[in-house]
Amino acid sequence: MKLMVAQFFMISLLLTSSLFVHSNAGSAACDGKCNVRCAKADRTHGECLKDCNICCEKCNCVPSGTFGNKDECPCYRDLINSKGGSKCP
Repeated sequence: MKLMVAQFFMISLLLTSSLFVHSNAGSAACDGKCNVRCAKADRTHGECLKDCNICCEKCNCVPSGTFGNKDECPCYRDLINSKGGSKCP
């Protein structure tokens, strides 16, 4: 019985740590791309970064440059907000 509990604990720990590493890796990649994308944002830098990171996490890409070029990433281009406008900066 103790062996089963120990095995369950080890497996749970292993799965949890691998998920944590995976989620951080994606965020780091998005952070760098979104910092470039939002460098000259008209709205606050924080709002731009928040929306950009949401879009990046969903689409796994961010268009190059600080504006435009959305055709490089159709998923990013096509996400819309609740008002029907573009979700992604």
